[in-house]
Amino acid sequence: MNTGRFFLVLAGLVLLSLSAGSVWAQAEKIKIPVAAPFTGPLASFGEGIKNGALLKEDEINASGGINGRMVEIVLADELCDPQEAAAVATRFAHDPQVVIVIGHLCSSATLAALPIYKEAGLPAITPASTNPEIGRLSSYYFRNVYRDDFQGDFLAAYAEKVKKFKKVAIFYEVNDYALGLKDAFTKAAEKLGLRIVGAESYMAKTADFKAQLSKFKMLRPDAVFIAGYAPQATLIISQARSLGLKCAFFGADGLDDAVLLKNPDAEGLFVTTPFLADQGGARVNDFVEHYREKFSLEPNWFAANTYDAVGMAAAAIAAVGLDRGKVRAWLAGVSSPEKAYQGITGATYFDENGDCLKAALVKMIRDGRWVSAGEQLR
Repeated sequence: MNTGRFFLVLAGLVLLSLSAGSVWAQAEKIKIPVAAPFTGPLASFGEGIKNGALLKEDEINASGGINGRMVEIVLADELCDPQEAAAVATRFAHDPQVVIVIGHLCSSATLAALPIYKEAGLPAITPASTNPEIGRLSSYYFRNVYRDDFQGDFLAAYAEKVKKFKKVAIFYEVNDYALGLKDAFTKAAEKLGLRIVGAESYMAKTADFKAQLSKFKMLRPDAVFIAGYAPQATLIISQARSLGLKCAFFGADGLDDAVLLKNPDAEGLFVTTPFLADQGGARVNDFVEHYREKFSLEPNWFAANTYDAVGMAAAAIAAVGLDRGKVRAWLAGVSSPEKAYQGITGATYFDENGDCLKAALVKMIRDGRWVSAGEQLR
């Protein structure tokens, strides 16, 4: 036999074997998709989602993966747009390697994806969508964040009991998230005797809010509740100040974003949040330290909740394997404090609708930084 030819054949077989091994290793990875807006107006929110997921991926793989198999986070950009979210959901639903999804971020995107996951029997955990209807519409959707009706009730109580406001105006975006907040806040305010002196709406792409803010100025509220997202909120606050509106401003977790830290007019703004980095223990401190090391950023609540959501997905797969129905059943079984998943955002367990019971906290902007509010509602 020609010796040179023999070694060429042998080398080819070795390369083929290595190539096949590489393909097999890739196939062996457990895919956990994460859907959020990674570009567009709400990309800063998506950045926290992405970073939290990737940090948990690193941690899981460094400890040996899930039952010896590495985890691969698959990022899907859906822009917080219902149409894009539906397309992403359809892709995941048809992928047999996908047994659970982390997402979506915006309630409107989650509500668009929800029927697709339900029909496919594909469980999902949203770390951020707070619209009350989500859990009632599908037994395949879970969330490790509180609902808007709880958050709205909490904000009304905080405004009345802690801040001592008497008159509040509401400025709300027309979307599923903001409408849920507005309705819950209004109902709770009425019960508490907190007077709503006016309510105005705006669309996502609005840039000029002065007409509505001029109405608020005449009503002289103690504060304006902004039910919406940070990109519009920072414009609203600056335009209000330019008109001489001197009242306080507050909002929900959709305003918890670094863009407002760049706005000196937003000093004193307070918002609800599911996570306060400066009120945690050793595990939270470790998370914050590792997050800073990896991304050179401070973690927000989107990052913390996603980190825990990926951890829950990994725990489910480790316990029952790659079976959509069994993963859903495992999550549904996390139904009491004794069975709760212990994460950096606290104990997570679900009721019959897949909703979790978690406290709301309050943070505020002081000297250009997000800090815990001086007084929390107990």
